[in-house]
Amino acid sequence: MLTLTENASTIVKTLVDQTEVGDDAGLRFSQEDPAAGALTVTTSEQPVPGDAVVESDGAKVFLDETAAVALADQVLDANVDQSGAVQFSIIPSAAPTA
Repeated sequence: MLTLTENASTIVKTLVDQTEVGDDAGLRFSQEDPAAGALTVTTSEQPVPGDAVVESDGAKVFLDETAAVALADQVLDANVDQSGAVQFSIIPSAAPTA
């Protein structure tokens, strides 16, 4: 399942708080056009039926079925660039050491 870094959790909470969509709100990752291969990120008042819900340090992320498969066992990181734009990045999670 997707995990969030501390930075990602903080930025997700900030983005959702700025939209004032409610206490159950989160960021929703979905794939609107399967041919494009890219995921769309939007704020959402609540998960859509069938979404996987990831919560981390008060941040909520909703993943549609395609996003949940694509982001399984990944780490979501985020930062804000010099122009104030949010940049998300996906990092493979570290494999457990034996």
